[in-house]
Amino acid sequence: MYKKGDFHLHSTASDGKFSPIDLVNLAKDQHLDIMALTDHDTISGIDDAISQSTKIGIKFIPGIELSTLYKGRSVHVLGYFKNIDNIDNNFRTFLKKMNDYRVNRAREIVENLYKFFNIKLDYDDILKKANGIIARPHIARAIIDAGYDYTFDYIFSKFIGEDSPAYVPNKKISTEDGIAVLKSMKAMVVLAHPVLIRKVNVEDVIKLPFDGIEAIYPANTQDDTIKFINYASKYNKIISAGSDFHGLDSNNSKHGSLPGYVYLEEDRIDIFLNKLDSIK
Repeated sequence: MYKKGDFHLHSTASDGKFSPIDLVNLAKDQHLDIMALTDHDTISGIDDAISQSTKIGIKFIPGIELSTLYKGRSVHVLGYFKNIDNIDNNFRTFLKKMNDYRVNRAREIVENLYKFFNIKLDYDDILKKANGIIARPHIARAIIDAGYDYTFDYIFSKFIGEDSPAYVPNKKISTEDGIAVLKSMKAMVVLAHPVLIRKVNVEDVIKLPFDGIEAIYPANTQDDTIKFINYASKYNKIISAGSDFHGLDSNNSKHGSLPGYVYLEEDRIDIFLNKLDSIK
């Protein structure tokens, strides 16, 4: 029934460039039959996306991308909800605390950029442009907009990456706790972009009680995709695919793929939806 699905997309509710409504329209324009909104540590864009997807006739899956830590390294966990009524107030409060921390963390990063690299930015302006939910891509964009001649990739690797003195860790729970809290909300839980996991054994992460693996991802080589599909088979996980679309930005190669640039096909979409429907 659904022939093309993208299950990893971001909107202005976190660090994307398109509003939830515009993102749904773009996904439809890109000939997607089914999509998921998976903003970072927030579900605030879901209601608008549901409303618009109903209007224009595209299947929509509510989701989230949760920031977690495994052995001190960043691991992102995708959660998919078949019914947003399962998302209780405790989880919403938990997400609000995470986003409040993001705001304070961003201020510290901006201060550190000036302290360590003499890069001067207007924090209040960054926060305003980020619509109150601020992440490192907003800071990277502010560095470029301020006239500094750097690419996004260079900024992340030299100035605001995990090994930089300007970096401030995000407020994250353990990967195991992230999986557990999502499952308590009756979410299907998928490991996001395993190809980006660094300095820990990715197979050890895959062995955790995920329901699936984002085995199809723009940064993969063909060999990466084959490897992750084989891991999914080995550990009885479903396969997911996502473009990790944030916006049309030639300076940000990490998130430069359009919705549907990589996608899940019909048979695997059926497996994805059957697994989601089976969550109790």
